[in-house]
Amino acid sequence: MSVLWILCPIIAFGSAVDAIAGGGGLITLTAYVAVGLPPTTALGNNKFASASGTLVATIQYLANKQVSFLVGGIAIVTTFIGSSYGSYLATQYASTYLSYLLIILVPSLAVFMLVNPNFGKAQPRGKAFTLSLSGITGLVVGMYDGFFGPGTGMFLTIIFTAVLGLDLLKACGTARIVNLASNIAALAMFLYHGVIDFSIAIPCAISAIIGGYIGSHLALRIGQKVVKPVMLLVLSLLLIKVVVERF
Repeated sequence: MSVLWILCPIIAFGSAVDAIAGGGGLITLTAYVAVGLPPTTALGNNKFASASGTLVATIQYLANKQVSFLVGGIAIVTTFIGSSYGSYLATQYASTYLSYLLIILVPSLAVFMLVNPNFGKAQPRGKAFTLSLSGITGLVVGMYDGFFGPGTGMFLTIIFTAVLGLDLLKACGTARIVNLASNIAALAMFLYHGVIDFSIAIPCAISAIIGGYIGSHLALRIGQKVVKPVMLLVLSLLLIKVVVERF
C-alpha cells in the first residue's frame, strides 16, 4: 500500500503530461521500475493505466472536435503494421544507433519548435498529400514505438502539426486516438500473458484517468501556451533518458 502513495501521484502527473503532449510514459514507466516492479510487470501495469488515461483524454478531444479522422484513421492502421515490424527489429538489432540519432534529433526538434513562428498553426494540405503522409507517419512512428518507444505520442503530435498542417490542439487529439489504439493492442497482449498486478494497476488506472482528464482539459482550455512548454519538457526528459542510458 505504501508503494501506491508514491506511484499514484506520479502516474496522475505522467498521464496529464501524456494527455497534453504525449510522452508521459517517460515518467510513469520510470516510476514503476523505481518502486521495484519487475520489467514485464512494470510494462503491463503501465499499459493498463496509460490506456485508461488516454481513453479519457481521447473522449475529451473528440467531444471538442479536436481530432482529424482523415489523418488518424489511416495512421492507426499503419501504426499497427509499423509497430509489429519495429518489435521484430528490436529482437534482431540493438538500439545503440537509434539512441545516438535521438541525441541529435531531440535538440533539433526543440530548436525547431522555438524558432518556428508557424509551429502549431493550421496549414491545410491537399487530401492526397494528407492521406499518403498520414500512412507513412503511422508506419515510421509505429516502427519507432515497437523498436524503442519513449515519446511516441509526442513525435506523432509534432509530425501531425509540422508536416501535415494540423493546428496543435487537433494534432494532440489525433495523436491520442492513434496512441489509444496501440495501447489497447499492447494491453491485450499483457492481459493474455497475465503479467499485470491488478492490486497496483487498478489504483494507478484511476490516477491516470484523473491525470488524463486534467491534462486534456488544460490543453483544450489554454491551448498552445501549455502544450508547447510541456512538449519541450518531454523532449528534455527523452534527451536525459537517452544520454544517461548511453553514457
